[in-house]
Amino acid sequence: MVYSMSFVCIPVLLGQLATIAGSSPLDVRGTPGWNLARFRSLVTFGDSYTDESRYNYFATHNGSAPPPGWVDPPSNDTASGGYTWARYVAFSANVSLYDYAVSGAVCSNDLTPRYVSAINGDYPSVLEYEVPAYVADSKVVEDGVPFLHIPPSETVYSIWIGTNDLGAGAFLTDAQVPGKTIPDYTNCVFSALDKVYANGARFFVLQNVIPLQLAPLYATPERHGVYVIQEGNNSTNVTEVSYRMWETVRMVNEIFKYQLPFELLIQNRYPGARFALMDMYSLIADIYFNPDEYLASPANVTGYIDQCDANGDNCYRLSNQDSFLWFNSLHPSTKTDSIIAEKFIEVVNGNSKYATYWG
Repeated sequence: MVYSMSFVCIPVLLGQLATIAGSSPLDVRGTPGWNLARFRSLVTFGDSYTDESRYNYFATHNGSAPPPGWVDPPSNDTASGGYTWARYVAFSANVSLYDYAVSGAVCSNDLTPRYVSAINGDYPSVLEYEVPAYVADSKVVEDGVPFLHIPPSETVYSIWIGTNDLGAGAFLTDAQVPGKTIPDYTNCVFSALDKVYANGARFFVLQNVIPLQLAPLYATPERHGVYVIQEGNNSTNVTEVSYRMWETVRMVNEIFKYQLPFELLIQNRYPGARFALMDMYSLIADIYFNPDEYLASPANVTGYIDQCDANGDNCYRLSNQDSFLWFNSLHPSTKTDSIIAEKFIEVVNGNSKYATYWG
């Protein structure tokens, strides 16, 4: 079945949602509708913002995927320079983490495929690899015990994807599959959720896209953007790149804002499920514009820890790492990830200012 929606009559749609929900969308925030029994397990899908070790398996096994029942080992040497936000959640909330994220991933390789020589193929995607890997693991039983200990009432599923889909080598540089558009990407996210829901998941956190125009890779010159340096094209208008990224990210997040309640309350796409839309954009923007409330002094939100030469070699790390928002030009630091984890747990607890709850 094809799901679609029009954004022409948003006021009418919001009125319908309010009628169905019995309140306005804003009133849903923090209500008992998010009635997770206990938080025992976290299942994650995404890219390098979330991946611990899964991409490394592909890269060290000639591009072969981990077999069903493979345990993704914790790592404190990820794209954040330390532990990921998901591992911090596991530590802080004492929950089991089942991480299917893969560095470099997009939602679907049918939309924005990205080749990587280390595995002699496209980066494994959420729709074509990560979700099927989770489904395969859910069928593994060892000595009569399921590999995944994930009762629906105690398990939260998160999907955080978009950084690669919207960036260089994809939509930003018009490198998507011909004819594909931004709504194809957002619809892909819901297609992935369809499969996870069909496998029994009932509690979801959909994390929107961070303000990528503030990341050093895509920032404007006055914010010390390094797009020209890293992409090697001196004729590029960095300000234009930054503003295009800003526009795209805001558009995607607005689509999620309205499409999620539409799919739940109008289309009844996920009966019995509960969703939290976590506003990663606002969270990272808060850290960026109010750094002294989050980072060690002197806070640094335009620079980054991992310094490399133009070829990405001869890297070294700056000191006072808890003062940095960014680990490198694209990835939040492990300090930032610890903040994300703290706010994610608040989302799961049903009392976060960074979440809107639906269900």
